[in-house]
Amino acid sequence: MEQKKLGGRLWWNIILFSLVGQLAWNVENMYFNTFLYNKIYAGVSQTAIDGTIPVMSAISTMVALSAATAVITTFVMGTLSDRLNKRKVFISVGYILWGMVTAAFGLISRDHIAALFHLSDEVKILSVTVWTVIVMDCVMTFMGSTSNDSVFNAWVTDVTNPENRPKVETVLAFLPIAAMGAVVGIGSLAQSGVIGYDVFFLGLGGFAVLGGVIGLFTLQETKHKVQSDSANYWADLFYGFRPSVVKENSRLYLALSALGFFSIAVQVFFPYLLIYLQYVVLPGVPALDLMDASYYICAAVCVVLLLGGLIFLLKYGAKNKGRAILIAAIAFVVGLFLLGFAKDLRLLLLGLAPTVVGYAVLMILFNASIRDFTPEAKAGQFQGVRMIFYVLIPMVIGPALGNIAAVGSAVRYTDEYGVTQVAPTASMFLYAAAVAVLLFVPLGFLLKKGFRVEAKTEETQIN
Repeated sequence: MEQKKLGGRLWWNIILFSLVGQLAWNVENMYFNTFLYNKIYAGVSQTAIDGTIPVMSAISTMVALSAATAVITTFVMGTLSDRLNKRKVFISVGYILWGMVTAAFGLISRDHIAALFHLSDEVKILSVTVWTVIVMDCVMTFMGSTSNDSVFNAWVTDVTNPENRPKVETVLAFLPIAAMGAVVGIGSLAQSGVIGYDVFFLGLGGFAVLGGVIGLFTLQETKHKVQSDSANYWADLFYGFRPSVVKENSRLYLALSALGFFSIAVQVFFPYLLIYLQYVVLPGVPALDLMDASYYICAAVCVVLLLGGLIFLLKYGAKNKGRAILIAAIAFVVGLFLLGFAKDLRLLLLGLAPTVVGYAVLMILFNASIRDFTPEAKAGQFQGVRMIFYVLIPMVIGPALGNIAAVGSAVRYTDEYGVTQVAPTASMFLYAAAVAVLLFVPLGFLLKKGFRVEAKTEETQIN
């Protein structure tokens, strides 16, 4: 069986590569959108805005194409790492290249693109710059999906078992929160113009490179038993789509379906969240109102509910994973409805607690369950299947629904350059809540089948 007790070196690598990876993913998922909105589209004329793809549509397109890249990459590279019986080189070198591409975003600007392609027409300059960002995002996604989504996730599955995965998944779930806090803290400086986006991307990209270099010396290779039903690599790419495999692993696919609906709901609002906060929520809170004690009371209640809910559900989930997921799903949907009807910061804070609790617990327990249900020694092959439900479908459908919500009830304002801009509104949370309700269908069938998985009896060798 896999090791029941993880050693210090394993924990070091799990934390290092998860944290560094989440820092890089948060930069992409949160700040490439604001980079387009605040820098690439900022300061251009109304003619240029009207002559190219609208900014909200550009964000939706970028997210969708990045998702497609992520899934294709995960299928190809995850299966390749299985067949080569190697993880370390894909992870360490991948992180180095991932960081270099992230840092390269600091060089992208309309002026640089105009000089590079000898452009003078402002519409063409804006259009080419936007598509350069989108293409570079896909390149970055290829590096990140190779090293993190496919191979690192397979590596974690290799070195854990059903007994220690909830603990590992809890750590893996809180590291993105820590990474998000760090990225938002630094990114807010770039978003507000205190530091340039070039410094922001260069610094965080350099951190990813450093993580990859450290991993070359600390990461432990797994000698997992390779199980392939075919000598043909390309046939293995489609292993997870065989009807017999789906039937044999029905709990895995039910968990993936529930994760898919949950992830679509998240992607309805997440790509537009920082823009919503910057241009809709914060301008609606005059500085004098911040002296109102009710804001601090609501914030305190939010913190208590958040921490209490997380602690209770995670402890409960260790004993009854299915019921904990059900409670978390209800909290997530209720929170989204509250956010959708929030008219001021107080209601937004109260809606934030159940939303964040539901989000965090669902991520932890769904991911732990999916690892439990993944067939032994085929972790790399199934990372691509997981990415279809976790990334491709959600990031194509979710942002498109969010864009519909934004266009239908958007806030329009005139910026300092006299250009009409569009910002999303709280209606995106209601769209997300409607989608999230659908996760109860596969979850109901999964609850009937049960979540219990016996520990495996074969040990993974760690070098």
